[in-house]
Amino acid sequence: MPDTPPHRLTSWPRVLLAGEGALWASGATSAFFLSLGASWLGDIAHPIHLWLSFAWLFSIILWSAMAVVRHADCLAIQLGEPYGTLILTLSVVSIEIVTISSLMLTSSQGHGLARDTMYGVLMIVLNGMVGLCLVLGGLRHKVQHYNLQGANAFLAVIVPLSILGLVLPNYTMATAEPELSVGQSIFFVTLCLGMYCVFLIIQTTRHRTDFTEPEGVLSLDADKEERGHQSVFYHAVLLLAYLALVVVLADKLAIPVDHFISVLGVPEALGGLMVAILVCSPEAVGAVRAAMANRLQRAVNISLGSALATISLTIPAVLLVALYTDKHVILGLGSEAVLMLVTTLLVSLLTFGAGRTTVLQGAVHLLLFLVYIMLIFDLPTFSVAAP
Repeated sequence: MPDTPPHRLTSWPRVLLAGEGALWASGATSAFFLSLGASWLGDIAHPIHLWLSFAWLFSIILWSAMAVVRHADCLAIQLGEPYGTLILTLSVVSIEIVTISSLMLTSSQGHGLARDTMYGVLMIVLNGMVGLCLVLGGLRHKVQHYNLQGANAFLAVIVPLSILGLVLPNYTMATAEPELSVGQSIFFVTLCLGMYCVFLIIQTTRHRTDFTEPEGVLSLDADKEERGHQSVFYHAVLLLAYLALVVVLADKLAIPVDHFISVLGVPEALGGLMVAILVCSPEAVGAVRAAMANRLQRAVNISLGSALATISLTIPAVLLVALYTDKHVILGLGSEAVLMLVTTLLVSLLTFGAGRTTVLQGAVHLLLFLVYIMLIFDLPTFSVAAP
């Protein structure tokens, strides 16, 4: 009988104790807020109490989300592309959906918060994340290559659904405000989910090779130390455990965020940015690490896949929550945000239109991201004011 290596699956308890600190921290935090959260969050009028609660929940959720990325990366290595990236994208978008839904159900105001969060995710992903990947990857490898057909497939869906979901509501005549009517909401939910299903079929079966690294690309094995010696089942179970804990904590985080907006008068766009940073940070880490390892296709899959999931899954989820709870939700962006969104989409089409990238394209995307940040602090709000 062959000797069993010391790192076999029998070391689960030891691995959980030594390498899963986020699991115990998020578990303890969840237990605390489930048992004492009502009294603790019931009195957050004091600034120190408010900021302590927000910082505590934000940091624990972010730590857990990073752990989600770590286990998703391990699954990506064992399952291969595009399944690994798809797991990561769906995991992070589930955190996004839960967080935004919790904010919608908690907030008595902030009708545009979900819209601003989704817009913030698109700006962070398509400008901040993409720009950082292309700049850092370009500085290290000069010119990087990706699969042109895969990037074009992402953008072919992202561009029309972004305009339909975040711009078209400003021009519909069914309602007096920049939102969709009930019938339009149901139609758009069906359209987005159906389009995403078609895309998944293309990505995972018929044209799977379009989303893998092009031939001849030599990548650095940046994930060598992350492979671990655990099974797919181990990483899948822990990924689901972290997601469950994030669901609990996101519901509690919605209370201080709502206090910032409704009581302290923080602009909804800034509140949306805070939530978007929380959602996008884990994927940004994975995308940058992939670009630095000269695996630009994986970085493209993560970045554009995240943007596509936000449009195809988060917007339908927001509309369904609004319909079920009779919540008032504004989807139409203001004029400045529409201009930024259209410019970002056009630049993305140019960036991913040649099969190769350099530092220049990344610098342009980072420029757009800095403009987005400037506008948040320079303008009172992105919202289209309701009468």
